[in-house]
Amino acid sequence: MVNKVILVGNLGKDPEVRFTPNGRALAKFPVATSERWTDQDGNKQERTEWHNVVVWGKQAETCGQYLAKGRQVFVEGSIRTRQYDDKDGNKRYITEIVARDVRFLGGGGRGAAEPGGIPLGEDAGGPPADDDIPF
Repeated sequence: MVNKVILVGNLGKDPEVRFTPNGRALAKFPVATSERWTDQDGNKQERTEWHNVVVWGKQAETCGQYLAKGRQVFVEGSIRTRQYDDKDGNKRYITEIVARDVRFLGGGGRGAAEPGGIPLGEDAGGPPADDDIPF
């Protein structure tokens, strides 16, 4: 069985970096991917999908330092769905991409002066237990 995702898209907002109680960094940010095609009537169509990306460890800290809204990124990871209770006690589900590798590509964002294709870190690690997640 394989659970692997590869995305190339643009950040929808600056990464949000937090730390677990034991000091491990966690970054979250949305990535937009777009698909373009021409329909059977000859009209150009476009669909944008939003993906919630989660990055752990040193790589999360680097994402917070160098990535910004609008920046183009390459993300490789796996799909995870988790459950939580909202403030009213209702069960909610969220599907996220847990990144193992994040690389920044083209221009945009505050790290634009950095060369493209640079890996943001090797310490992607895996997610800790749910009770370590600060948000």
